[in-house]
Amino acid sequence: MAVELSAVNKWYGEFHVLRDINLTVNRGERIVICGPSGSGKSTMIRCINRLEEHQKGKIVVDGIELTNDLKRIDEIRREVGMVFQHFNLFPHLTILENCTLAPIWVRKIPKKQAEEIAMGFLEKVRIPEQAHKYPGQLSGGQQQRVAIARSLCMNPKIMLFDEPTSALDPEMIK
Repeated sequence: MAVELSAVNKWYGEFHVLRDINLTVNRGERIVICGPSGSGKSTMIRCINRLEEHQKGKIVVDGIELTNDLKRIDEIRREVGMVFQHFNLFPHLTILENCTLAPIWVRKIPKKQAEEIAMGFLEKVRIPEQAHKYPGQLSGGQQQRVAIARSLCMNPKIMLFDEPTSALDPEMIK
């Protein structure tokens, strides 16, 4: 299995945002979690990547149980790509630099190779001509495509998307 949540619970103070969540996602499977605003979708995704800590239950990602062991958390994050709801692009870096930063620093990929990989993904999301611009020069939809390309540049085993089509035009959603 790729991701397994067993009786996962998360509170924000008195607010019980995740209540006994059980979920199994097998390798190669694609799932969509739907629900109204404030129902815990983003919180659940953030718990899977350990950006939020769950208080009760068990989360296993790519065969590794999430605990407080920072080494294991880093191990999981290397294999899990995340596209955030608000993109989280570095405004002072070009689009190409945003896409190559993690592959160079985390995966130790040579810069030239990382740039080739990044350009390939920028082409797949149809914005290679934006590579030398800064995030602030792009529309929201273009920034979202950069965030998707950036995540794919890490060649993750698992991808997590938070509101993946919120800023995309209908043509890109296809």
